[in-house]
Parts: sequence; C-alpha cells; structure tokens
Amino acid sequence: MSQNIIVQAAALGKQVISPEGQLTILKDINLSIKQGESLAVIGVSGSGKSTLLGLLAGLDTATSGKVTLDGTDLSQLDEDGRARIRAQSIGFVFQSFHLLPSLTALENTSLPLELADIDHAEQLAQQKLEEVGLAERIHHYPNQLSGGEQQRVAIARAFSGDPKILFADEPTGNLDQKTAKHIIDLLFKMNKENGATLVVVTHDNEIADRCDRKVIIAGGQLTEA
Repeated sequence: MSQNIIVQAAALGKQVISPEGQLTILKDINLSIKQGESLAVIGVSGSGKSTLLGLLAGLDTATSGKVTLDGTDLSQLDEDGRARIRAQSIGFVFQSFHLLPSLTALENTSLPLELADIDHAEQLAQQKLEEVGLAERIHHYPNQLSGGEQQRVAIARAFSGDPKILFADEPTGNLDQKTAKHIIDLLFKMNKENGATLVVVTHDNEIADRCDRKVIIAGGQLTEA
C-alpha cells in the first residue's frame, strides 16, 4: 500500500442471506483513500453506503476481498483485533449520536479514552468539548442538550483520541438546516486542524461538495463522481 494511502478496499464484496435467498449488497469495490483527504460516499437509500462504511471501519466483515486500514489487513484480525485498531486509529460520528443517557457530556467524551487507558482522559475530553463550543455544557446529560449539542458531543468524542480517520454516517440527518450547517463547519474544521482523514456517508449535497472527492454507490458498485 502506498505510503500516503490510509484506507484501501480491494475487490470488496458483501452478501447476506435474506428470505428470498442470497442478497448482494456490495460487489467488487475498489477504493483508495489518502491520509488527510475528505471523501463523500453518496447514493440512494439502501444502496449500501453504510455497509461500505462499516466494512472500511472494521465494524463488519466482508464476504470477499479485503480492507487494509493504516497498514493492517482487517481480514486477518478477529473482533478483538479489529476493536484495538478502531480504538487506536478511528473516530465515529453517527446520525443518532449514540450517547449514553446516564453519562454527562464530559463522561461520554472521556469514556473511550478511559477504555483505551489514555492518561489525563478527562482533561483531554474537556479540551475537545471546549473546541466544539460546549465549555458551559460539559456536566449536562444528553436529555438536557439539543440535537445539535448532542452531535457536537459526539464529534468531540470522535476526535478525543486524535484519530487518524473519522467515519461519519449521515452526521446531519437528524438536525435542522441551520444546526446542520454548524455541524458541517465543525467537522471540516476539525478535519483540517487534526489532519484526520474524513470519510462521510451523506445525501447532503453541501457536505459532499465540500469534500475533496466524491464516490457514488449504485447497484452495489462504486464509481467516482
């Protein structure tokens, strides 16, 4: 793998068993993503965008082909091995925030750092929350925060471990237009400032147009936009 390629999919395929028989979601996907670039994955609902994201991030396993992430072939790892790679190199932002309701913003942000046994986890988490404009809200629980504030907590959590790659799955899907714009600005700001590669699944043209590159999934296959 080229030195500046951080994610590479080669002949990647995913099939699942459905009541109608075997269903092909993705077939023969080839994709290289450079360190520091931003990539939008676009396509209609049900086209396999989120499945591809899950495979690239090691959240799911491929039926065929392989994914190389930061120099490691994910197909050679068990779930524990993939979890270690995710903890070391990856941040995630999802449409539905995935915050733990019983934890404050600070606790939600510091938890991944504590699980990774990183020193000064709370201090680092507080710093990230301040960077996303939530200095006054760190001790609030998710149900005390607006949707936009919850997504900012999720972004702070994703960037808290200084990941090499950030995967975002429809990060503005549950937000109003004004809040969504703030979240988009924040994602790209942190992408540039942290030097992290950004891979975002979206149907939002504004996000897609701001990325360095766009790819389209249709019929289980990938094409450059």
